[in-house]
Amino acid sequence: MLWWTLGLPSLKTGFLKWKPDYDSAASEYGKAAVAFKNAKQFEQAKDACLKEAVAHENNRALFHAAKAYEQAGMMLKEMQKLPEAVQLIEKASMMYLENGTPDTAAMALERAGKLIENVDPEKAVQLYQQTANVFENEERLRQAVELLGKASRLLVRGRRFDEAAISIQKEKNIYKEIENYPTCYKKTIAQVLVHLHRNDYVAAERCVRESYSIPGFNGSEDCAALEQLLEGYDQQDQDQVAEVCNSPLFKYMDNDVSAHPAPCPALLSPSLRPMLREEARRVHVEQVYCGDTPCSVCGSPSRSLTE
Repeated sequence: MLWWTLGLPSLKTGFLKWKPDYDSAASEYGKAAVAFKNAKQFEQAKDACLKEAVAHENNRALFHAAKAYEQAGMMLKEMQKLPEAVQLIEKASMMYLENGTPDTAAMALERAGKLIENVDPEKAVQLYQQTANVFENEERLRQAVELLGKASRLLVRGRRFDEAAISIQKEKNIYKEIENYPTCYKKTIAQVLVHLHRNDYVAAERCVRESYSIPGFNGSEDCAALEQLLEGYDQQDQDQVAEVCNSPLFKYMDNDVSAHPAPCPALLSPSLRPMLREEARRVHVEQVYCGDTPCSVCGSPSRSLTE
């Protein structure tokens, strides 16, 4: 008997059987999927999982249908068909939500993000942000901020600094809400570095100033280092900037932005300090990425955030 006919007897109706037995059909397809998976016949296993999922859907068993779709996605992962795998796992997560099991939905989305991270970072960011939203709606803020952190790191790696600045601010807000103030300080450092790579000194300075409201920040070593960094930019002192960026406080942060120096301050406008007095004004300067060659202004290498 061909495998795909295994569930057919359960689905047949007759004079004494008015309704297809979807439960039995799903069970048979599930057994077939396991057998094919063990035999490493992943294409057939995927097809069996999909038939199992449809049977569960017809039986209004959404949780089990979602599980089957997720398993089908994992079979596609074994076949290195990652975009297709993610599509099925996303479908499964939506069914988990519909079933009223948001935690399982969030875990499925996170798995999908991990699968696609090295192939399509942009999609992974979207999945991590979706996962964070699910956790946040369930008031599981620690899990939410962890996923936001993954999204932020991918945004920095992809040099999507505008989006990274917004993502890090969301992290910071949640850490402040759960009263994890030391981590808020570290996120402020990350924010400042990202703003400097956006060539927005005003936003970097404002970020530090607004952080004074965080308990313990004013007077912390993090605050002192950031003030020294911004002073170096204001004075266009590359040596001072390099000293701060090479300090253990910056170099050993658990963030992709930490291990790389900020852009060369000599390329920024020299009239920044007066501009800071005018809140409505913004500084617009040329891109600052000297790459591997020495900076034509200060003579020292100015590497980007992501190398």
